[in-house]
Amino acid sequence: MATISSIGAGSGLPVEEIIAKLMSIERQPVVDLQTKATSLQAKLSSYGKLQSNISALKDAATKLNDPNTWGANLSSSSDASSVSAATNQASVAGTYAVSVSKLAAAQTITGGYIPSTATTIGQGSLTIELGAWNADNTAFTPTAGKSAVTINIGAGEDSLTAARDKINAAGAGVVASVVSDAQGSRLVLRSANTGASNAFRVSANETAPGPGGGPGLSSLAYDPSNGITTAKVAQYAQSAVGKINGIDVVSESNTVSNVIDGLTVNFNKTTSSDVSISVGPDKDAIKKAINDFATAYNSLASFMKDQTKYTPKSGTTAASSGPLQGDSTAIALQGQLRTLASSSSTLGGSLARFADIGLDPQADGTLKVNAAKLDGAIGNLPALKKMLSGLDSADPTNNGITQRMAALTSAALSFDGTLNSKQTSLRETINRNGNDQDKINLRLTLVEARMRASYTALDKSMAKLTGLQSYVNQQFGVK
Repeated sequence: MATISSIGAGSGLPVEEIIAKLMSIERQPVVDLQTKATSLQAKLSSYGKLQSNISALKDAATKLNDPNTWGANLSSSSDASSVSAATNQASVAGTYAVSVSKLAAAQTITGGYIPSTATTIGQGSLTIELGAWNADNTAFTPTAGKSAVTINIGAGEDSLTAARDKINAAGAGVVASVVSDAQGSRLVLRSANTGASNAFRVSANETAPGPGGGPGLSSLAYDPSNGITTAKVAQYAQSAVGKINGIDVVSESNTVSNVIDGLTVNFNKTTSSDVSISVGPDKDAIKKAINDFATAYNSLASFMKDQTKYTPKSGTTAASSGPLQGDSTAIALQGQLRTLASSSSTLGGSLARFADIGLDPQADGTLKVNAAKLDGAIGNLPALKKMLSGLDSADPTNNGITQRMAALTSAALSFDGTLNSKQTSLRETINRNGNDQDKINLRLTLVEARMRASYTALDKSMAKLTGLQSYVNQQFGVK
C-alpha cells in the first residue's frame, strides 16, 4: 500500500507553510514575553550599575564626613636639609623653632691593616660589652641587663671576611665590616645603634697571632678604662642634642618623636640658626577628597541621565530610550540627588551651597568644579568643614550637604532600601516571565501536534478521493 511521505502530498496543499504561519500567530505571546524579558534584563543590569555608582558616591561622601580627612596635618620646614618632620593623626597645627648642635652617632673603631681580606687575622677570642663612656672616655658603665658577648675565632674562620661574619652572627650589638684602601684591609666595628648609651668596649685574647707578626685580634681591643687603646677610634658614640621651641632635647637617634605629640622631627645636620617647622592642615588631601566627590557625583548623574533618556525619531533614525526611561524609582532617586546637590546648610555661615565652594550645578545634573573658588573655600576650612560634614542636632535637615548625601545613598543601598527592593522585584518578574514562556511553549507543542494530526488525516482522505476519482475516470473512459 502506498504511503504519503510528507504532509500535503495527498492533497496538493502547502500544508507546512500553512502550519508555519498558523504557529507563528500562536507563538506571538511568547515573542512578546521574550521582548519583555530582554527589556527586564536590561533594566536589571542598569540597576546593578546604578548601585555601583551610588556606592562610589556614598564612599566619597563618607570620606568628606570622616574627621580624619579634616584632622590630617602636614609639616613643612624652612630648611629640610637640616631639619625635617613628619606628622600623624595626633599632631596639632603650630610652628616650632628647632636647632641642632650635635647629631647622634654610632661608636666606630678600626683594627690594624693586613694585606688582603683572605689573609688571616689570627685566632683567639673577642669579648664585646655594651654600655656608655663618660665625657672623657676614662670610665665605662655597662648596660644594665646586658651581658658581655665572647666570640671565638678558630682555625679556618680567621680570615677578615670569616671573622666579620662570625662577629655579625653573634648578636653582640655591633656591626662588623671589612674596609679596604691603598694600605690594605682591616676590620671595622660599629655600634648597631647610635647614641651615647650604645657605646662598647672590646677585649681580645689571642691564641695565635696574625701572620708574620702582623696585626691580630688584639688590634681590635679597645677599653680606655683599663688603658687599652690598640684599636683606633673613628667616631665616638654620641647622642643628638638640640632644642625645640627652647626646650633642650637629647636623643639616642637623630629621629626625635617623644617631644611634641604627633610630630616626628628628623635631625639631618647641625644648624647655625633656628629652623622653622610648620604644621597645618593637609589642604591638598581635602581638595582631593572634594574633587573625588565631584567625580563620583558626576559619574552617577551622567549614568542616570543616559539610562532614563528618551530620544524621539529624527528622519530615518527611530526613536530610542534608555533601559530606565519612565522608571519611577530611578527618576525619583535622580530628583532627590539633584535637589540635594542644590540645597544649602546654614552651618557653614557664608559657605552654604555647593556653588559657594566651587561645585557649580549644571543643567545636565552634573557639578562643574571651579578650581579658584574651591581654593578660596579651602582657605576657610572651619566653615567648609561645617557646610559639608557638620551635624545639626536640632534640625537634621540642616546637616552638612555631604552628611545628607551619605544618608541618602546609604538608605538607597540598605538591605531593604530602594535599590535592593527594585532589583528583587525585577528578578521575580523575570522568573514569572520565564515560567509563562514555558507554559505557552508547552501548549504550543500540543497545538502543533494537533494541527499536524489533522492535516495528516486530511491528506489521507484527499489521497483516497483522488484514487477513487482516477478509478471512476478509467471506468468511463474519461481522460
